[in-house]
Amino acid sequence: MNTTRVPLITRTDKTVPVTVFARTTATPDRAFEIIAPIDLTTVFNPVFPFPGIAEVRGQSETWDHPGPSRTPRFDDGSQATESLTEYVDGQSFAYELTDYTNVLGRLASGVRGEWSFCPDGTGCTIRWTYEFRPLPGRRLILAGPFRPLWARYMQVALNAMVDVVESTGGTRN
Repeated sequence: MNTTRVPLITRTDKTVPVTVFARTTATPDRAFEIIAPIDLTTVFNPVFPFPGIAEVRGQSETWDHPGPSRTPRFDDGSQATESLTEYVDGQSFAYELTDYTNVLGRLASGVRGEWSFCPDGTGCTIRWTYEFRPLPGRRLILAGPFRPLWARYMQVALNAMVDVVESTGGTRN
């Protein structure tokens, strides 16, 4: 049986990427170790017009290898399906989000999220990209008024994650 996963986004898709960055005093390994399995409910708070994450359901496996899925539920009652698709310990991970029950489900067929942790002096730079695969006729909405609002939402969440990393002193205690 062929278990090769078909990616949500291919080279020929016209996507809408949104990327944010942050720096931390932690090494790439340490920042990755904290952020990859982070409790989403502690760092995804509402940022108008987007809801925060109220809970995560259905995660029966650890979030440390390709394959696990979970269902983030937002504080407005909506949800999505998240599946971990790539995982390179200490360096990067990627996931796909599909089945949005909120407005995103009417704008995109799904999203690929990708995290990279790169050396930056004695610390690291964290790059987080959300790549939307628009539904037909929705690309201009995502690329236009939606993009800066989503970038702000992502940056607030990323800053909260870096605060968690920095609260450890940036190093293993």
